[in-house]
Amino acid sequence: MWFNYIFSRNIKIKISMKNTKNNPKIEFNKIYNESCLETLKKIPDNFIDLVITSPPYNMNLRIRKGEYCSRQIVKEISTKYEGFSDNLPIDEYFEFHSNVLKELLRVSNLVFYVVQVVTGSKRALFKLIGEFNENLKDIIIWDKKTAEPAIQQQVLNRQSELILVFENDYPISRQFRSATFKRGTLNDIWQIDRNRNNKKKEKEKSHGATFPETLISRIIENFSKKGDKIYDPFLGTGTTAIVAKKLKRKYIGSEILKDYCKIASKRLKEVGTLI
Repeated sequence: MWFNYIFSRNIKIKISMKNTKNNPKIEFNKIYNESCLETLKKIPDNFIDLVITSPPYNMNLRIRKGEYCSRQIVKEISTKYEGFSDNLPIDEYFEFHSNVLKELLRVSNLVFYVVQVVTGSKRALFKLIGEFNENLKDIIIWDKKTAEPAIQQQVLNRQSELILVFENDYPISRQFRSATFKRGTLNDIWQIDRNRNNKKKEKEKSHGATFPETLISRIIENFSKKGDKIYDPFLGTGTTAIVAKKLKRKYIGSEILKDYCKIASKRLKEVGTLI
């Protein structure tokens, strides 16, 4: 095995460059600053053990007079991406998700797809569940304990997100053959605080929708083993990679926003000093 290093604002992260004949292109423990569809081209079939991600919410799309339009009211709080609009027309948003999921199910047997049902996503997400119904293993409700205030009148506050679990191997059954948890120990409603009370810490992450580490830990610890390969196609500021590293898993991440990649690299470096 040999190693390479990447640099970001004088931050050095060691990357394993061990490749096999079956894996000539992809590198472990690396953040790819590109669209996940580009990274996925490098990944061989059935190479990833577990996918955990939360795709863009399409928050900037709303309905006015019965038609979709851009939602300017939340422009300042919506996630902004380079090369990806957060107000895609609903058909384009669905097509994007469909293409991503097809590729994820090509490279991995098990995919945890964390989604929030909002105006700009709900029709596409429900259609997606229909298209991939034969791969839909289960749905977990993530109860964030506190509700996000609705920005419009007569709209329900959003306190939960859906974790859509897709599988190739045995989706007809609710039994996870590769899971590590014992019978009766894991429910389908997970009450996990988003931990947004620490405003300074959230500001340092510079992302409006970061995963709580507890959520990622629960998935990784119960649905993978040490040494497994974890992939997050929408890495953001790196929480999935950080938890994977802490739990002695290999990680691969894709993120199109350069600033997020730099933040993720810095956070990963800090983890390296703690373990």
